[in-house]
Amino acid sequence: MTTKSILLIDDEPNIAEVIAVCLESFKGWKVQIANSGKTGLSIVETLKPDAILLDVMMPIMDGITVYQNLQKNPVTQNIPVIFLTAKVQVSDREKFAQLGVVGTIAKPFEPLKISDQIAELLNW
Repeated sequence: MTTKSILLIDDEPNIAEVIAVCLESFKGWKVQIANSGKTGLSIVETLKPDAILLDVMMPIMDGITVYQNLQKNPVTQNIPVIFLTAKVQVSDREKFAQLGVVGTIAKPFEPLKISDQIAELLNW
């Protein structure tokens, strides 16, 4: 079985590092971190990750804009995306679902459970 790879796009380095350590330790997945939407978009085609974890609220380019850019690109439009967000109101979740993301994980998240949440959302 090949190792799953995830591109994590989050502007908060400490949170990104915690997530990466959890996913690598508990599931053995390879995690690449991009600390901005622009960086994530610039490396996604080269990386060809199996999935993308994407923070919604980031400066300069928010997660929704990043997601829309991914959807416009034939190379990246089929990569499943999971939003990481503090926006967990029903209306926010409905809006995210309409965009076509695989799912949403609320911040703050439970470090010991996030890898299982991701695996469940992606059917891994």
